[in-house]
Amino acid sequence: MSGPGKWTHPKKLPQGRTLADMREEFELGVSIFTTCWAAPIPRRAIENPEMNDLAKDRMPPDLPAPQIVQPFWFGEPAYKATGWFLHGLPELNATNLLAEPDRGSDEWKKWNRIHRMPNTPERARLRSRSFPGMMAAAATQWGGAALAQVSVA
Repeated sequence: MSGPGKWTHPKKLPQGRTLADMREEFELGVSIFTTCWAAPIPRRAIENPEMNDLAKDRMPPDLPAPQIVQPFWFGEPAYKATGWFLHGLPELNATNLLAEPDRGSDEWKKWNRIHRMPNTPERARLRSRSFPGMMAAAATQWGGAALAQVSVA
């Protein structure tokens, strides 16, 4: 859908989709993200992967680079980079760092199962699920930081 700063027509559109539909969906996503980022609240954590050049061009100038974390930092044997855009909250710290398997090993392939999923109707749902260990760390660390900030104020 994108090239270096330009909209380019994909070689093949997803079934039942038009380029106009995809542009509209993209613009809606940008609008939702920027509205959340600009929300007048003191602490925000917005999950979003590293953005492509088209999205970056539409972001506010105060947007920092995301903190990229991996499920295996939190005891989950998996690879799936998750980006957190943080405002008023500390970066997440690993709570249960697992040793990574040897690249190319059967265990490494299992850790990459998310990237190896077949293209089925369930794929998007399964790829977007959150990892319990990461969410527990977020609740504990960010909740603790927010409580500490409120206690001081």
